[in-house]
Amino acid sequence: MSIIEKAVKRLDQLKSAAGEGVVESAPLPEALVLPEDKPLAPKVESNAPVVATPAPVRAQPKSVHIDLARLAARGLVTPDQPRSAIAEEFRLIKRPLLANAVLEGPAAVDNGNLIMISSALPGEGKTFNAINLAISMAMELDYTVLLVDADVSRPSVLREFDLPPQPGLMDVLAGEVEDLSEVLLKTNIDKLSILPAGMPHQRATELLASDGMTQLLEQMAHRYADRIIVFDSPPLLVTTESRVLATHMGQVVLVVEAERTTHAHVRQALAAIEPCPIRMMVLNKSRDRSVGGYYGYGYGYGYGKAPEASSEAA
Repeated sequence: MSIIEKAVKRLDQLKSAAGEGVVESAPLPEALVLPEDKPLAPKVESNAPVVATPAPVRAQPKSVHIDLARLAARGLVTPDQPRSAIAEEFRLIKRPLLANAVLEGPAAVDNGNLIMISSALPGEGKTFNAINLAISMAMELDYTVLLVDADVSRPSVLREFDLPPQPGLMDVLAGEVEDLSEVLLKTNIDKLSILPAGMPHQRATELLASDGMTQLLEQMAHRYADRIIVFDSPPLLVTTESRVLATHMGQVVLVVEAERTTHAHVRQALAAIEPCPIRMMVLNKSRDRSVGGYYGYGYGYGYGKAPEASSEAA
């Protein structure tokens, strides 16, 4: 007897029992019972190819070309002229900064690889010094360098490199760019990358003081152990952004213009960066070559001085 015939016979028995007032629960033949998790409809086979969802790919830094001949003509450090006078000056200036960045043990500097370049007032040469330090450090064998234009009110790093405006720091902090790698610029100077300031933002100070900025700095500082990050910041006495930024730094270099910056302005600027573990000064645009223009404050290397950055560039 087939399964269907068995089922029909069993249903007839149940009907007969029901007519006599007897209710019985009886299972259907085993072959007709479907598991609860098995679909009632038959599975439809498809010949369509299965497309795998690709894993997210991290954006690669955009490449930009810096005209080295133009930089050299303007008196800046270039890797193709490592023995120039300006290269020698910044070779001396960068040495204690690099030493502090890699200190270990009890003398280690928190965020020592985060170096802010600022000045008391505009026009004293902070961007000139930030660019030269970044290029000089990138010429080292053991470090990579990220130059950050943190002067979000008056960004000038890209202009000095003769590059057009690009999205950058502010766009990341404002949430308009998800990943930092999307706005990094890889240059033709080996081991040097640039993070532009990005688009101006009305709440720049609040963004720089936000938890997002703290997390971003942690990411930049610790993602690569050999990375030195140089920040070109706004002047200390005319904006509040630089003071906020200084609270995250391990080292701050204060650029002082010879025969212009007053002692009072220097003292005010140093007071503004008092919380920073290491504070240094560079005397810029000095015409007296006998005057040592580089002074250090803090610990990790002691006090010292070296030849000043004397270019007339601002």
